Amino acid sequence: MSERIVIDTNVLISALRSSRGASYRLLMLVGGADFEIALSVPLVLEYEDVAKRTPEVTGLSDDDVDDIIDYLCGVAHLQEIHFLWRPVLRDSRDDHVLELAAAAGCGVVVTHNVRDFAGSERFGVTAITPGEFLRSIGGS
Repeated sequence: MSERIVIDTNVLISALRSSRGASYRLLMLVGGADFEIALSVPLVLEYEDVAKRTPEVTGLSDDDVDDIIDYLCGVAHLQEIHFLWRPVLRDSRDDHVLELAAAAGCGVVVTHNVRDFAGSERFGVTAITPGEFLRSIGGS
């Protein structure tokens, strides 16, 4: 079984903004054999909200965003969360991402805001950048 990860919203938006860089390469690997993503309802709603708020940045229509999110939901491990540990992180808006990672047995949250996840290690979760994660799976 491949490693299960959570992709933070900032990584998804970065991937949608540009086809260059590690965020985009990571998104292109979703659904493959190297790793599995975990999603929860709150994270999917956040993905949708942020992506649809920035069409001038991504160049995507609402229908395009819906198609991408539908694909992600179709290949992801969908996790219900039955507990709340809030607040835990420096930015309380990231607590639901950590709760998802812990509930879904993910050892990694892939994010551009690694510092915001300080303390996640006590839940067995490490925050790393997309580039670091790609290097860890041999996808530099």
